[in-house]
Amino acid sequence: MTTDPGDLVVDPTCGSGTTAYLAEQWGRRWITVDTSRIALNIAKTRLTTATFPCYKRISESDIRQGFVYKKVPHITLRSLANDEPAEAETLYDQPEVDKTKVRVAGPFTVETLQGLDPIAPAAANSDAVAADTDDQFEERIFEHLRSAGIKNGDATERATFRRVEAISSEGYLHAEGFYVAEGGERKAYIHIGPKFGAVSRQALNGSIKECRQRGDADWLVVLGFQFDTDVQGGQQSTSLGQFRVDIVRMHDDLMQAGLIKNDKKAASFVTIGEPDVALVDADGKDLTKPQPGQSVHVEVRGMDLYDPIRDEVKARNINDIAYWMVDDDYDGSNFVVQQVFFCGGDQDEFDKWKRGISDLAKLSTKKRAEHTLRIELDEDAFDELYGYRSRPINLTRPGQQIAVRVISQFGEESTRVVKL
Repeated sequence: MTTDPGDLVVDPTCGSGTTAYLAEQWGRRWITVDTSRIALNIAKTRLTTATFPCYKRISESDIRQGFVYKKVPHITLRSLANDEPAEAETLYDQPEVDKTKVRVAGPFTVETLQGLDPIAPAAANSDAVAADTDDQFEERIFEHLRSAGIKNGDATERATFRRVEAISSEGYLHAEGFYVAEGGERKAYIHIGPKFGAVSRQALNGSIKECRQRGDADWLVVLGFQFDTDVQGGQQSTSLGQFRVDIVRMHDDLMQAGLIKNDKKAASFVTIGEPDVALVDADGKDLTKPQPGQSVHVEVRGMDLYDPIRDEVKARNINDIAYWMVDDDYDGSNFVVQQVFFCGGDQDEFDKWKRGISDLAKLSTKKRAEHTLRIELDEDAFDELYGYRSRPINLTRPGQQIAVRVISQFGEESTRVVKL
């Protein structure tokens, strides 16, 4: 109410994103903040699926000039007595709408900023305070590994550590944990990512190298609040056998003592699944060693994602995917969307669509998109945007990377990078 078009609005408690939504609608710039990943995903989904009235502007190049507002005569006793023309009154809550256009949200970024823990001013320059804080953070993680454990794939599957001990080294491995599995007690090494930052590919490679050199563990657990796009788990081979590498997301509340309960049902640590993707030819046949000069398609076959509503990891079929995107020349850091696809609907209808005996799944998705955008979509164009197989991708060089990003109905993102 107290801003003009082009002004910057800041909301430090995002919630469901209402402030950002209204700021976008009324031509204000905005910044909104929240500590909850779920709240941010809800707000992001709300903004990216919204449509707004297209207000007429005084200047098409500078929104700060304002909108074209409705005006009405302001008739007063003085103007009537003196037979003067009434002054025009501008109704700033009624901008004129161009009904021939549909407006969607402008581009915006989602960023993670470093958090700060308050300390006493006298201790601001004390190295001991920082060391104590790091030790407390590490011990908090150990405590929840012993109590809550790591959720792995199914709500009933959980690896709970009997004991966790810190490793005295300056390398990438921070602790070793012992858990019970078939055949008795087993050992895992643990890497703990930064409190305010992402686990890098370098940290992952360093952890794998150290675990391989030690050679006495079956499992490497990489814990982090965030991960670079190219950080992926899998099986690693050594001269003494194999060990599994799992990328495990830590609950955001672990950053602050007392926010997460010491409860075995709490999802303190959840394994991150990757999209199941493959490179295929035009007939859908798998390509094991595609070469430069070939034309390939990316095929999505499934994914594992965390369900924050039911607090569990589920193996999802492709009909549960909200949409997915492809960067056909990924540079290792910046994901540039080159292709995007909708892929979902009722599972039975989707299976029939794949077999070519029904279009109900595609038509229902098309109808929802048209309702949201309030436009009619060309059927042939929508055919290009619906499905689980990408359009042709030309391979131009060895080492070319293709990144696939899958978005679930909860807003959770999962990325897989395929390197030629």
